[in-house]
Amino acid sequence: MTKKNAAAPLEIHDLTVTYHRQPVLYGVDLIVDPGCLVGVMGPNGAGKSTLIKTIMGMVPPSHGWVKLFGQPFHKAITRVGYVPQRESVDWDFPVSVFDVVMMGRYKRLGLIRRPGKKDRDAVYECLEKLKMADLADRQIGNLSGGQQQRVFLARALAQESDLYFMDEPFAGVDAATELAIIELLRELKDAGKTLFVVHHDVTTARKYFDTLLLLNMRLVDFGPTEKVFTQQNLHKVYGGRLNILTEVATADAQQASEDKLESP
Repeated sequence: MTKKNAAAPLEIHDLTVTYHRQPVLYGVDLIVDPGCLVGVMGPNGAGKSTLIKTIMGMVPPSHGWVKLFGQPFHKAITRVGYVPQRESVDWDFPVSVFDVVMMGRYKRLGLIRRPGKKDRDAVYECLEKLKMADLADRQIGNLSGGQQQRVFLARALAQESDLYFMDEPFAGVDAATELAIIELLRELKDAGKTLFVVHHDVTTARKYFDTLLLLNMRLVDFGPTEKVFTQQNLHKVYGGRLNILTEVATADAQQASEDKLESP
């Protein structure tokens, strides 16, 4: 639970969303506490991306409401960072890596102020953290998929937000980039930031996230990973797909074996 009188980073009440009169999310209720690294999981078409877009005001809800730090999104926008799906970005747009990351500073600059030395230093610091500083002048369309994802993570860092939404940041990246991303997410969490991350890989969910949200148009379960990550819940979400359940069962058995070896 959040501290008394402190507004939660994210609160959703009875949220329902429809496309062309067809419901895609039903009655979602949840409260996310500060400093959580939340994995949002479910099959294709479960409403994961729709949930993030609705929270951020890109898609209007049919019913219910969303509050960020006790306010509607437009009043909390300077405290929110966003990493979209890589497939949704026009990578042919003629802009450099540096310019993309600088975009993360614009909410703080406003419409009139121009970026100053502090902003440029912040951009290079974020690029250094993602090991992309040497590519600052490169056009984004000339990067690999993993490099493109690192650039968008650097942009999110440059926003200096308290709450981050990330839509499948691990999708289509190499192993080194995936490791760099999870290290960054943990670093942000340790700094007290709250992260809401759409994720598709069941096999890494328990390792990566301290909190899980399982979604299949409705909220199946939400809470600490060790309580939510069960075969019963995954069966509800994924419809009993044998390959997933087998992987989970294997992971459960491996964990039980490790626990047994560690016990006195």
